[in-house]
Amino acid sequence: MTMKILVLTKAVPEMDSRFKPADDAARYDEAGLSFRPNEYDLYAMEQALRVREDLGEAAITVVSVGPPRVEAQLRRVLGMGGDYGVIIDDSDDPAPDALSIASLIGAWAGDKDFDLILCGVMSEDMQRSQTGPALAETLGIPSVTTAVSLSAMEGGKFFRCERELEGGVRERFQVRAPALFAVQSGINSPRYPSLSNVLRVKRMEIPRVPAGSLGAKRPPGAEIKVLEPRREGKCEFLEGGLEEIADALIERMREVVPSL
Repeated sequence: MTMKILVLTKAVPEMDSRFKPADDAARYDEAGLSFRPNEYDLYAMEQALRVREDLGEAAITVVSVGPPRVEAQLRRVLGMGGDYGVIIDDSDDPAPDALSIASLIGAWAGDKDFDLILCGVMSEDMQRSQTGPALAETLGIPSVTTAVSLSAMEGGKFFRCERELEGGVRERFQVRAPALFAVQSGINSPRYPSLSNVLRVKRMEIPRVPAGSLGAKRPPGAEIKVLEPRREGKCEFLEGGLEEIADALIERMREVVPSL
């Protein structure tokens, strides 16, 4: 039986862009931003390709949640060697949280019987690191985060992986399929899309699934406001000899900490 692999990807703004809050203060304003695939998801896609190469056969599907504009970034990831692409169109929800995104993907993927789900450890724009584990919980499958190595065993019945901990320590796991892994940067070196794959993907039909058709309810949660940091403070230059500057500095410090 051919293994079925699902890769999650997200379109994120170029990180050197100037971000500003949107009018609703629940997200950043996308006006004037240019988008690209989330870098961590490229590692996930590369790992899916390597698992397929090790097994000799596997079908790789790439899914992205977002408005129609995410299609270009989805095709970029598919060009690395994916077989199928799907867009879950959530245009009616401009500021979905991680659990809402996981609920949508879970509602769509629930009956697809994927053996392996791969995603980046986090998105570069929001850096929540929550969508992957939330999706695994939604589907009722095990998950491992910050994976820095991954290989299939016994024809894909099990996966062996290592995850990165603080201080250079690593944990080793053997996980039964189906399972989800959120991969860390450094697990591999993502390949460039080949010309043949780019041309193939250019002709590929990418279905769009309306989020409202999936029956997934947005989970309740606290709304987070996006605000620009306030710039405040003052600067004072101390002049004089070393002893005078030292005495003046101590006085300024005592204004903040009287016990000095």
